[in-house]
Amino acid sequence: MSTFFALLFWFATAVIIIGLGFKIRQYWVTPAPLKIPTTPAPTTKSGVVYRMAKEVIVFESLFKSNKWIWIFGWIFHMSLFLVLARHLRYFQEQPWFLVNVIQPFGKYAAFGMVIGLLGLLVRRIVVDRVRYISSPSDFLMLIMLLVIGFSGIVMSFFIHTDIIAVREFFLNWMGFSISELPFSVPLMVHLSLVALLMIVFPFSKLLHAPGVFFSPTRNQVDNPREQRHIADWAAKLETENKG
Repeated sequence: MSTFFALLFWFATAVIIIGLGFKIRQYWVTPAPLKIPTTPAPTTKSGVVYRMAKEVIVFESLFKSNKWIWIFGWIFHMSLFLVLARHLRYFQEQPWFLVNVIQPFGKYAAFGMVIGLLGLLVRRIVVDRVRYISSPSDFLMLIMLLVIGFSGIVMSFFIHTDIIAVREFFLNWMGFSISELPFSVPLMVHLSLVALLMIVFPFSKLLHAPGVFFSPTRNQVDNPREQRHIADWAAKLETENKG
């Protein structure tokens, strides 16, 4: 079992790193031939940074469009951040100070994560226009994240797992060696679904996480009068024609 999970997570890590690298490179080189920032838009680069920060941290556009969806979405994402930050201790010999500070908040943030996911799942079921555009993968992603959250809660509050042994397993795993992983049904479910999530992440709608930074409607400066906007490929073609 320990060997299986070690191999599974090495494979999942390779997939998510290579897959994300490929997609981010694809986003990076995709030309943006038009100046299309959503107005009102910032007219300076510092304004764009501030706008992106608001979008990533407080989901400004979602807040303006739908308050109740924003509540569940923001609760889920902020809780997920705390949960992920808490899990850093499993990969560090000496956890950082902030990781130690986050521990109690991250433990209970799992409940916020589940509440947010339940709200988003209900939205896909009861809102007609959202249900119409939802595919089976949308529901499967939400259910998979829910089970990950539930299994984590079970291990933290009901069926306790030997976290020292789990931490030892992943510390050795990072050094490409395999140690004994404690047997626990909730742990097996949790780890299996986390690995599956890592594998499908680069090929799913979850790519909105890095993709938001490459959205021209958000990352462009609104200065079409002051500066001509031309894509790299168009500039190259223009230079060749002049030559």
